[in-house]
Amino acid sequence: MPALGALTRRLGHHRWFGAAARLLVPADRVVGRLTRGRVVALGLIPSLIITTTGRRSGKPRSNPLLYVRDGDAYVVIGSNWGQPHQPGWSMNLLARPEAEVTVRGRQIPVRADVATGAERDRLWQLLVTEWPAYRTYVSRAGGREIRIFRLAPVGRGAPAGADGHG
Repeated sequence: MPALGALTRRLGHHRWFGAAARLLVPADRVVGRLTRGRVVALGLIPSLIITTTGRRSGKPRSNPLLYVRDGDAYVVIGSNWGQPHQPGWSMNLLARPEAEVTVRGRQIPVRADVATGAERDRLWQLLVTEWPAYRTYVSRAGGREIRIFRLAPVGRGAPAGADGHG
């Protein structure tokens, strides 16, 4: 892991880091758009751009997110930097689980499932291994359940045979 990435992971626990990072999200969206999703989060952590459909507007909404892999799927978490409210993109996924992720410039249609039970516990371990500050965000979230989503590729983004059309 590059030294700057390791430093970022250590700083992620601090309140000021979350506040500063929230301010940088709009710039990260622009960089992601300009690089067609090849550079997200300055390349410091594994990141993707998720595009959901606004639950009220019906318009596409894109957000940069840290992810971990789980087989052919992508796992993301609605930590919202430990804020007491759910991030909008997670509520959009609950309303319409079909979305698209851009990973290293490749657009992949996905279907989101909220992880529960033992699967949630397993995916949580993958996430905190990548970004230990998620543990801190849970304590800051004021009792809010932080949603974990498993984003499985569908259609043209799925591995051969995964959607029955192999």
